Amino acid sequence: GLSQSHRYRPRDGAEGQEVALNTAVRAAYAVATTLASVVAQLIPPGDSKVSRSLRARRGLLARLEQQAREKRDPSRPLIWFHAPSVGEGLQARPVVQALRAMHPEWQVAYTFFSPSAAQFATSIGADISDYLPFDRAGNAEALLDALKPSALVFAKLDVWPVLVERANARGIPVAMISGTLAARSGRRGWWSRQLLHDAYATLSAVGAIDVEHADRLVELGVRRSALSATGDTRFDQVSERAAQVDRAKPLLRALTSSRLTVVAGSTWPADEAVLLNAWASVGAVTAPDDTIGRPRLIIAPHEPTLAHCVPIEAWARRARLTLGRLSEIERSTSGVVDDADVILVDRVGVLGELYALADAAFVGGGFHASGLHSVIEPAAFGVPVLFGPRHDMSREAGLLIAAGGAHSVVDAGDLAGRLRGWIADSAHRKAEGTRARTVVQHERGATVRSVRLIEQLLV
Repeated sequence: GLSQSHRYRPRDGAEGQEVALNTAVRAAYAVATTLASVVAQLIPPGDSKVSRSLRARRGLLARLEQQAREKRDPSRPLIWFHAPSVGEGLQARPVVQALRAMHPEWQVAYTFFSPSAAQFATSIGADISDYLPFDRAGNAEALLDALKPSALVFAKLDVWPVLVERANARGIPVAMISGTLAARSGRRGWWSRQLLHDAYATLSAVGAIDVEHADRLVELGVRRSALSATGDTRFDQVSERAAQVDRAKPLLRALTSSRLTVVAGSTWPADEAVLLNAWASVGAVTAPDDTIGRPRLIIAPHEPTLAHCVPIEAWARRARLTLGRLSEIERSTSGVVDDADVILVDRVGVLGELYALADAAFVGGGFHASGLHSVIEPAAFGVPVLFGPRHDMSREAGLLIAAGGAHSVVDAGDLAGRLRGWIADSAHRKAEGTRARTVVQHERGATVRSVRLIEQLLV
């Protein structure tokens, strides 16, 4: 069972003070959502994420209501999933797909918050999908009227307190899948607890990624009786994706090479400062097997903008390494790939497949303030993984390190040493890759358990 609760409790005699503080926090939240709604109507055009997020909410409620009028069949159950961004969407998507397969008569609504998830949302295949309006009572009531959900399911951690409150008032069960709360999460702070405690406390069912995270979720208000450890659905997704990759497709066939390949995925400039410095020495190393020759680097920046890609090209010129942009390679049939020391991935949406070409991987975010990106994508292909020191918020990074399938590096010298070791000893490199894949395989099964959790809400 789950270990003893560490749930937050007010001090003796302080209940009245806590209630007053909670009321004040909720009032501040209401003011903030109202102001955000006003700003959304007034903000001028712009390309920033905040600007795009606000502008997308103009006419949003009307769009969702129109979709509901056209597609909602009230005689059929509807599960409403909310996943604020792409990371949470990756946890929701396998559950939606499994639910569709097991209950084709059920309908699905899918909402998100970040503009980075707008394109991703199209891959969900929901009957109704769009941004989620700001968390105000009128919006919540209108959406519940339009969607008539049988259940509301949040992915990972975010809950919208007003929406949860209004759903509960109507007797609509609210759940969470792949529940995650890292030890250093800001959600454990005082303000968040004041604002969200009641919402977490009324969740009907919560599937946590493991027992440790379940214990921390209790601190936020989740009832222990509502908790179960169902696992992280991302392991199912990356495992299935790796198994289904077609290595004969044009993209992968064009990039296939006999050279030992390191794929650096979702890198930020802070990661590249370390990686490219290390590669200046590693890229000149020749493996003991003469047929392999010098290693090559495939680098996929997290945001492959012109401003991000140009410095990488400049570095390659200074290092006297040949570089090919993926967009140019895809248009060419000249065989330039075999001659390129560095492949710069200048578009999004292909990294998950490119790990199929890797002998080793470096995952970005570990030297960047926003945190580590997905380390289990390369691991699913049996690829050993390296990343920077900022990985304590990533459970999967810890699992891989403990299993000997990944290593955290602290600087360019450390990274170069690890890479040179793998180049020199292919048996050791492959053994660590096997251990990485074993971790992914061991963690599978969360999707089925999450579907069962949702099914029980409708009984």
